[in-house]
Amino acid sequence: MATIDGTHAYRDRHEKSFASGYFRSIDDLQISSIGLGTYLGDPTDEVDTRYEAALTTALESGCNAVDTAINYRHQRSERVVARAIDAAGVSRDEVFLSTKGGFLAFDGDRPADPGAYVHEEYVEPGLITADDVAAGSHCMTPAFLSDQLDRSLSNLGCASVDLYYIHNPETQLRDRPREAVYDALEEAFVTLERQADAGNLDRYGIATWDAFRVSSENPSHLSVSEVVERAEAAAERVDAAATRFAAIQLPFNASMPEAATVESQDVGGERLSALDAIRQHNLAAVTSASIAQGSLARSVPSALTGTVPGEAAVEQAINFARSPPGVMTALVGTTRSEHVTENLRAGAHGTAAAEAFDDIVKRLA
Repeated sequence: MATIDGTHAYRDRHEKSFASGYFRSIDDLQISSIGLGTYLGDPTDEVDTRYEAALTTALESGCNAVDTAINYRHQRSERVVARAIDAAGVSRDEVFLSTKGGFLAFDGDRPADPGAYVHEEYVEPGLITADDVAAGSHCMTPAFLSDQLDRSLSNLGCASVDLYYIHNPETQLRDRPREAVYDALEEAFVTLERQADAGNLDRYGIATWDAFRVSSENPSHLSVSEVVERAEAAAERVDAAATRFAAIQLPFNASMPEAATVESQDVGGERLSALDAIRQHNLAAVTSASIAQGSLARSVPSALTGTVPGEAAVEQAINFARSPPGVMTALVGTTRSEHVTENLRAGAHGTAAAEAFDDIVKRLA
């Protein structure tokens, strides 16, 4: 896993290429505030090759935060990450590696009969039952998550991950009442606390799409405070000194600013945005979709122009995504080395000043 010595050595090799504050801390680890996501792309050998080159470029150029998931490109993304770490010649302890579990994952390609595959791979071995699955695709029972973590570690070729997310748990709300989903999350957290005790992960969190940035009236809404309470309860159940729940991932960019503009969360009776609630609970925020899957790469809203540092639109978009207080890393997905180089140029600039950021958020609301 990532270590203090390893990530500090990585920072020391690369920090001269970036502005102050580019590397940020979680548990004294030094993590690049621009990370590489691995969601995009078809599940083909050609895309695998491009991903390996892009990841290698990133790791060699000052990006040591890599985010993936077992279901991304049917497990291919995790496997490419393993190859890229070897190809880049970086030590595993220099890289902050995150993955996710929750969606039923195929293996390499979409099978001709997905239902038969799921039955053979997951139902027959007793890992899941039909009742465990929500929306036909999502499961977060203890047995399933333990199995998925084992597979992820094998795909990634490592003994542990630095951050393991439960992937889009709000999917469960399509078929279950909210309280039942919180109960299921607590059971999942107990499992992940035990996996942390076993050394298979260092910390865990939740990666979401809608859950925290939508209003409390929205059917997909989850409460940051309630989730934290369930994590604390899980830690108590396994006699842990403190919970290993440490981070929340959610989308945030100039086209999707709701994580900062919508007061979706109640923390101690105060209405806060998702990002403010995450910070209030002393959690790390990881922003996804930082350039809105490429739509902000050539043009950004006028509110950012002249107020967010950067020489190109893509640099301004990325720097806006890593501007909120409490953000550890802004993730940018790309399969091309040349785009990695363009994206990392954003790190040569600072982020928006607090007053300027607040003004932009008001204008985007």
